[in-house]
Amino acid sequence: MRTLHAIILAAGEGTRMKSDLPKVLHSICGRPMIAYAIDLAAMAGIKQPIVVLGHGADAVKPTLSKEIKVVIQVKQAGTGDAVLAAKKVLGGVSGDVLILYADTPLLRRTTIQKLIESHFKTGSTCSLLSAHLADPSGYGRILRNETGQITGIVEEAEANAAQRAIREINIGPLVCRTQALLEALASVKPSTSKKELYLTNVISHLARQEGTKIQATRIEEVSEALGINSRTELARAIGVIRQRILDAHLHNGVTIEDPKTTSIDYGVTIGTDTVIHPCTVIERGVSIGKRCSIGPFARLRSGVAIADDVRVGNFVELVRTKIAPRVRVNHMTYLGDATVDEDVNIGAGTITANYDGQAKHPTQIGKGAFIGSDTVLIAPVKIGAGAVTGAGSVVTKAHDVPAKGVVVGVPARPLDGHLREKTAATLTAPLTRERPKRVRNTTPVRLKKKARGRVVTARRAARPRRSSKLSRAMKRTVRRPTARKRQKARR
Repeated sequence: MRTLHAIILAAGEGTRMKSDLPKVLHSICGRPMIAYAIDLAAMAGIKQPIVVLGHGADAVKPTLSKEIKVVIQVKQAGTGDAVLAAKKVLGGVSGDVLILYADTPLLRRTTIQKLIESHFKTGSTCSLLSAHLADPSGYGRILRNETGQITGIVEEAEANAAQRAIREINIGPLVCRTQALLEALASVKPSTSKKELYLTNVISHLARQEGTKIQATRIEEVSEALGINSRTELARAIGVIRQRILDAHLHNGVTIEDPKTTSIDYGVTIGTDTVIHPCTVIERGVSIGKRCSIGPFARLRSGVAIADDVRVGNFVELVRTKIAPRVRVNHMTYLGDATVDEDVNIGAGTITANYDGQAKHPTQIGKGAFIGSDTVLIAPVKIGAGAVTGAGSVVTKAHDVPAKGVVVGVPARPLDGHLREKTAATLTAPLTRERPKRVRNTTPVRLKKKARGRVVTARRAARPRRSSKLSRAMKRTVRRPTARKRQKARR
């Protein structure tokens, strides 16, 4: 196989995006748009691709790795001029060059691999990617002669009515012999409409040369042809890539109950038999173990690592947090910069106050700890193994809770003696569904009643009710004064 170089064109201004951010830096599922083109070059075995920058170069350059060679296109004079700007760092004119566009993130790795393999297998001078669209508006049309040979590419702005009716479009990426490409670029002239040097003008020049062969590889999915030039197209691309990510996790044994309301970014790892409930957001860099339950309405942000058999319930947000096996974080909780050991229960409403306005601080929760509902842990703070915090406790910073300690109150203070043991035993006791037995007053009351001429003693449960005679007597006592009092009143 001949030497293969790669040039990624990322100098466009992207005026239709209506953004101060360079177009290639807009995020798609947790990573900038340009990262997808860099991945394609890496897949082709090209470790040091050339990236041509122009508009917003100062913002784009810091996001690129050191292995990437950066070239600046001083004046945005077309895609052909951008390739010429990379001529100085190509390292000679031998081999072939792969041209990629930073604003076509939907191309699959298999598609580019197929293009490269077809180019070398057929010994072509230049190989294109093409697609047939029902509505080809906005794309360059591929021109062919009567025998089906490619004779050129015409941009829509310069196409006539007959050419605009053609449905075979040029996707953009191509593989071409380096020397032939550079010679063609030196010979072609800028377009008459925009006075720009289009890379597509090279195709018609090469087609007229003797001994050249130009062939097109048709893409399998039409969605791969989508280029990003507006916010609407960006939203479509996000939807396509997000569905690809979800399909990959489903294929790997993850249950996603409602893919339409679930968002999983690029680079997330999830173990088998884990269930993702609806309305869950999992951002880039998160790792989740096996047999976990996530959501609904959960948000896992970057830096979260969850081990096996963990439950993260509804309205829970985690960021830069490591969770050990068998931890339960079931309701309305925020954990930031926390480390949680195994078998910990996090009560509803627990918050780690990790940010003091200047820096973020860690929280450590030991094995088997029980964090009561509405507990606030003001970092930096450590909760020892088997410790308990009472509901509504506020554990202030640097006031660590020792192993098996029990703290309550605002601010949280330790309990002493049998009360601490009783509280810990109550909170950690296994749950039971048995109802407590009802205790009745069985104090005997002797009643005498006549039955067939003899007195019989009966026993029955005492009732907390007064007899009607006693009630009437009490009323009379309260309402009517005694005779002696009446006499005193008359005197």
